Amino acid sequence: MVPPAWSISLPKGLVKSNSLSKVVEVSPPQGLQKLSEALDMYRPQVSILSPKPDEVIQETTVKVAFQVEGLPLFQDKELELGPHLHVLVDNQPGIDIFDITQPLILKDLSPGTHILRVFAARPWQESFKNEGAYLQINFHVFTKTDENQPDPKLPLLTFNQPIGNLGAEPILLDYYLTNAPLHLVAQEHQNDTIGDWRIRATINNSSFILDHWQPLYLKGFNPGSNWVKLELIDDQGNEIRNGFNSVARLFTYKPNGQDGISKLTRGEIPLDKARQIVDINRVDITPSSPVPSPSPEPSSVQVINAPSAEASEPSSSSTKENSGIPSPSTQIPSPVPMESEAPKPDHSETFPKLIPEETPPSPSIDDSNHTIDPTPITPTITSDSPKPLKRSPVTSRKPIAERNLP
Repeated sequence: MVPPAWSISLPKGLVKSNSLSKVVEVSPPQGLQKLSEALDMYRPQVSILSPKPDEVIQETTVKVAFQVEGLPLFQDKELELGPHLHVLVDNQPGIDIFDITQPLILKDLSPGTHILRVFAARPWQESFKNEGAYLQINFHVFTKTDENQPDPKLPLLTFNQPIGNLGAEPILLDYYLTNAPLHLVAQEHQNDTIGDWRIRATINNSSFILDHWQPLYLKGFNPGSNWVKLELIDDQGNEIRNGFNSVARLFTYKPNGQDGISKLTRGEIPLDKARQIVDINRVDITPSSPVPSPSPEPSSVQVINAPSAEASEPSSSSTKENSGIPSPSTQIPSPVPMESEAPKPDHSETFPKLIPEETPPSPSIDDSNHTIDPTPITPTITSDSPKPLKRSPVTSRKPIAERNLP
């Protein structure tokens, strides 16, 4: 069991926004901790079958095919949740893919170089952080340009959550790191070339430092719009520049949301019923062989439009389509049955002190729109991606006392 590895402190005298003045750090919801145990056995390995790395495509519509080994992807019909892929194009907010037997269609892409980033995620949007769960490639529309090309050998930050409309607290703060050692690991190797990387998080103009790669759960936000900015920095507080290492997102908190994640977060879904979003043997779907994927009515082909300059929330729609492409293979271990009750965790914890930061300027927000265009594709094989930070998987976390921000 991996305990929470974060602590928050804000600088004295910092001018705080009203929404952050009541924000506290809390343990993940108990229901999520118990459900997470059923997924801890999985080590998803993500591949992009098409486009090929560095491929030049002579049209503005690009068809993307994925392959996943070591994790069943599916979406429960009733709760509309399940293990999935989170896909980002360039530096836009991501979209969720539950069925990899259908292609993702990227439409109206601008000429030049683009980057595709994808990682496996739990039903409640928390990213898997094992090696191989993340992959990135560059492709080009008509011609190559200098944009959207982070150095694959340098540390890279990929923003995950929070985004969009959120209907319950605590709110998840999550991201993915590649090629960056843990803060404490770097401190233990002072005689080698390991850099001392950390994450500076800013929520509504108030900043704090994270020195562990772990998800963070926060509550106490006022309803309405909020923004969060994440920056990958060195031990001097300077940004580590590599394309996307400073990113901001807007989210809206609307209490009493009726979506599956909101109900799950508030504990309104009985645990036995909630297990159907982590155990493919319990869900109301008919997975195709060998890929455990859903067969809703109708089946969906995901399509998103090219990134726009104006900020907007991602959306998607569904149509039925027979793609005609070979089904990507998925190899998964058999799910392990969960116990009805998890053992009570130990409450004794020690938290590393985090370094307060100065108030950064408010960021500008980018986003993207999504539409549908069912088009078959022919998958091809991709190459390696930057390796993520090695870490133990997060299992049931020990509860922590609420920490009021001064």
